[in-house]
Amino acid sequence: MSFISGNKYINLAKKKIMAHKVVTEWQSDLHFVSDTNGGNLVLDADEKVGGKGMGLRPKPLMLVSLSGCTGMDVASLLKKMRAEVNEFRVEVEGELTEEHPKVYKKVVVHYYFKDDEYKKDKIEKAVDLSVNRYCGVFEMFRQFCDVSYQIHYA
Repeated sequence: MSFISGNKYINLAKKKIMAHKVVTEWQSDLHFVSDTNGGNLVLDADEKVGGKGMGLRPKPLMLVSLSGCTGMDVASLLKKMRAEVNEFRVEVEGELTEEHPKVYKKVVVHYYFKDDEYKKDKIEKAVDLSVNRYCGVFEMFRQFCDVSYQIHYA
């Protein structure tokens, strides 16, 4: 894969630059299929805006990316720290602006942990490392909105 950046021609394969490519093909109306090089995603709009509700919506997929990225980090870190838990989930809430283009202006990431015996210090360290060091999606969100997190123990 190659592209032109400024006046330089860059070949990504030779430079070994980390890059992603997604191909999205229109099917009909507002229905698309995206090849993510790891599986296909079906996208569609809600019926009230001209879609048929046959797929995922683009903006919530941004929240899925955030929850998946940080969730994978935390699960991996907890395993390395020998602090695994019985149950773990990530919930992300995003508040959109009222004017077009509607973008996320505030996002809160909730980490829920359930276990008989918590290693809270390690759990909190794993979440902090994900939020502040490893999760690139978290960092991307910081560039355009107020993003925060909370840890919950059940």
